[in-house]
Amino acid sequence: MNFGFANPFRTAQPAVRSMAPQEAVQKAASGQLTVIDVRDHNEVASTGKARGALHIPLFILAQKADPRHPEFHPELNPEKPVAVYCASGARSQMAAQTLASLGFSEVYNIGGLFHWQAAGGAIEY
Repeated sequence: MNFGFANPFRTAQPAVRSMAPQEAVQKAASGQLTVIDVRDHNEVASTGKARGALHIPLFILAQKADPRHPEFHPELNPEKPVAVYCASGARSQMAAQTLASLGFSEVYNIGGLFHWQAAGGAIEY
């Protein structure tokens, strides 16, 4: 039941968009998109990562993606479109929300590494 009062406990979620993996592969190849792999080190070691992707595990993303933090990743630019992926898409959704809340203007969740690979994206080890 809504009595016209705002819920003080509800916070707005940052806007996260989806992008077809095929589009992400093309945009990353042309330098129009930064791709971030948010999986753990062991996952990347066993399956590789998208060619050219930055590897920033989810548990340290908030530090590495915050321009005010001393450990801000030098290859990140909050004004450039960013696409994130993990193994299936769940962690990448959390990562995308984190990036959006830190002021990244265009954030996309492209799902999992399999989606990237199925779209013709190269894998590097």
